[in-house]
Amino acid sequence: MRYEKRGHAAYVTLDRPEVLNAMDLAMHEELAGIWDDFEANDEMWVAVLTGAGDRAFSVGQDLKEVAARDAEGTARPSTFGSRGKPGWPRLTERFSLAKPVIARVNGYALGGGFELALACDLVIAAEHAEFGLPEARLGLIPGAGGVFRLTRQLPYRTAMGLLITGRRLPARQALEYGLVNDVVPAGRLDECVDAWVTDVLSCAPLSVRAIKEAAQTSATLPLERAFATRYVWEERRMHSADAVEGPRAFAEKRPPRWLGR
Repeated sequence: MRYEKRGHAAYVTLDRPEVLNAMDLAMHEELAGIWDDFEANDEMWVAVLTGAGDRAFSVGQDLKEVAARDAEGTARPSTFGSRGKPGWPRLTERFSLAKPVIARVNGYALGGGFELALACDLVIAAEHAEFGLPEARLGLIPGAGGVFRLTRQLPYRTAMGLLITGRRLPARQALEYGLVNDVVPAGRLDECVDAWVTDVLSCAPLSVRAIKEAAQTSATLPLERAFATRYVWEERRMHSADAVEGPRAFAEKRPPRWLGR
């Protein structure tokens, strides 16, 4: 793993390009510490998650490691979620993470790699990127949320077509389905991601967190109940200095100076 902090943005890189950034248990352990730090650090307002190299975001679980552990008799049957496994809670189960995460997808996002992208708030992809959940072809199941998130983020039959066949989805088609935010040539990927990061950072960080929390929490609520629900980050935003600064900066015709409190 690589973890870099630039201003208010954190950059998290899955760094095993020689195996297309397949995720082993050590990587999951390391990732957990990174997400803990990102979530706790008040100076970090947005994260960019990507994979090293130009071939893959991540092809998901390291199946060679799984096979080796099976041969040793140290593997346990797995199902949905990562509770009790190294790196829990993984990003796919950090349901209270209110800070936005942007997926920078440069190549294959397959299996658990696709599930990581589905757990992000924005997805920016290179033209050659491909998405897919091949678990059914391997006797497995998309247990890191793929079954649940894909059927929420795509039309049901489109999602099922991918889930029960293992077919891949090209980046341009993913854009048409609304599964990604932008698709650009590989040479412009960093420029495009930087533009999204800049736009996110131009907004009040507490507003961004309150919006993300409310959007996720209310997704399955009746509208009346959504309005009546109390949201932790909205309570903080409502009583924050930034909530005063925004209108004041507008009235004074100057850029706002966000404090994140």
